[in-house]
Amino acid sequence: MSSLVSSSVIFVFLDGLGLGPADDTNPLWLAPMPNLRRLLAGPLVAGRNVDRPGLLFKAIDALLGVQGLPQSATGQTALFTGVNAAQLLGQHLGAYPNARLIEVINQHNILKRATERGYRATFANAYTPLYFQLVRKRKRRHSATTLCVLAAGLPFRTLADLERGEAIYWDITNFYLAEHLHVAVPIIEPETAGQCLARLSRSYDLVLYESFLPDAVGHRKDREKALQVLDLLDRFFAGLLEEVGPTTTVVVSSDHGNLEEFPVGVHSTNPVPLLAVGPGAESLRQAQAITDVANGIMQVLEM
Repeated sequence: MSSLVSSSVIFVFLDGLGLGPADDTNPLWLAPMPNLRRLLAGPLVAGRNVDRPGLLFKAIDALLGVQGLPQSATGQTALFTGVNAAQLLGQHLGAYPNARLIEVINQHNILKRATERGYRATFANAYTPLYFQLVRKRKRRHSATTLCVLAAGLPFRTLADLERGEAIYWDITNFYLAEHLHVAVPIIEPETAGQCLARLSRSYDLVLYESFLPDAVGHRKDREKALQVLDLLDRFFAGLLEEVGPTTTVVVSSDHGNLEEFPVGVHSTNPVPLLAVGPGAESLRQAQAITDVANGIMQVLEM
């Protein structure tokens, strides 16, 4: 159960971000990313391992013992539940969870596990009314994160929450909302979005946030856009880590690789990053695969 002084976790899920080689095919090698490079004393590439009090950075497996390219439905289910979803299905499943994976998410997802143990949990992402209209018309299906929120019985954050600084859109700055969906919201700096996410952890024990910018840009095979997104992410984490409190651990991971392999444009077999910053980093030290992340986060909450 939560206490007056408790450990909290901000779990940042970055779709489609793997750890590739230290060469010019890898935007993560090319991008300056000064804030994260300063934190880790080097770039986010395969083969690097940082393990010291309050800081962990390592590569973890996303293949899960199943042949083929890792995909979103099974990867995200594994990441959020700790269940080897690819092994359960005998294959990697793309895009949206099927009925069997939905059952796993409904029973084992981390938001539900946290709330059932008395912790205050929330999903930081803002939703538009259009999203739910499309779902009702069966033109849109729920992703794993949305299914986690539904299974935990938690409310969805709205555009009103976004305008109050109490939610973050998946693209971090609201650019997609303003320019593509023509929603009248201000475009914000990535540092501001990071600070907003950090402040949510003052009211919640577990805050989950999702951005699929890396995967979207990886599929586009646009190197300059990839470098822009990595700069945006670096600034976002600078704001987050500057604002976060001393009892909060920030955990970052992914479901599969993509952005780090240019110009392939499809998911990769590379490992994905596990970054933990804060007092609970030690609880994730033994993680070897994306199936270990959810249990590690629960251990942080129980510190």
